[in-house]
Amino acid sequence: MARFLSAIAARLVIAVPYLWLLVFFLAPFLIVFKISLSEPALSMPPYMPAFDLADGISGLIEKIRTLSFGNYFWLLDDPLYTNAYLSSIWIAGVSTLITLAVGYPIAYGMARAPAAIRPTLLMLVILPFWTSFLIRVYAWIGILKPEGLLNQFLMFTGLIDEPLIILNTTTAIYIGIVYSYLPFMVLPLYSTLEKMDESLIEAARDLGCSRTSAFWKVTFPLSLPGVVAGCMLVFIPAVGEFVIPDLLGGSQTLMIGKTLWTEFFNNRDWPVSSAVAVILLLILIVPIMLFQRSQARSREAGR
Repeated sequence: MARFLSAIAARLVIAVPYLWLLVFFLAPFLIVFKISLSEPALSMPPYMPAFDLADGISGLIEKIRTLSFGNYFWLLDDPLYTNAYLSSIWIAGVSTLITLAVGYPIAYGMARAPAAIRPTLLMLVILPFWTSFLIRVYAWIGILKPEGLLNQFLMFTGLIDEPLIILNTTTAIYIGIVYSYLPFMVLPLYSTLEKMDESLIEAARDLGCSRTSAFWKVTFPLSLPGVVAGCMLVFIPAVGEFVIPDLLGGSQTLMIGKTLWTEFFNNRDWPVSSAVAVILLLILIVPIMLFQRSQARSREAGR
């Protein structure tokens, strides 16, 4: 009896994450996918359903056979959406590389710091999360605008003679993304570097490696799981980012998150905007699958 109850409890524990994904991911995705197959209409909600469960099984099967993917073909033919996808992937990719270049030295320094001060350093990394994300992005407007703190400081030091135009540019978006998502890069890197065996570095030094050579031959390869995890945690949300491009990038910024918001709330074209969201999800599945494969390989290598 005890063994039976233990087996039931184990299955319930396994079922909880699957139930969570079913309720909060699969069901909303199916609803969005259903809307993407509909036709826009001047009604509430602003679309004509492609099929309805009230039609019964026979009617449902008949309508499924005649489903139209016209919204998806229209998106692929419109250069606006294609450029928005490509621009989002490019901006997210460049921002991820910059975040990695900034975050790796921070994580390395934290992992090599004395054990007594590591909790304090870790707290400083997560400290920005104690403030609203929107407020932190708004703060950058006051820093980057022509009469903002950055330009005032540069002009005070004599480095520039006139204010730099940073706000409402792609540079401002890079700054906003790197600042906002830096903890997501530092934390997995720190977790990996902290567990690294220092004796491996000492062995490499004893065998004639310099500090730089030992870093690239030992430290960096062993930290690749943290690098991959950090890059995925930054790249995936950055592709669909809306707040940062809207506040710091201005009206000329072309990213799929802003395009999606415009279709939903300005144009009220829910079928097209749903198709945009579905394609965005399919694009993000690729790095997610690569991340899962990398995690599986790292687990197999650790056995």
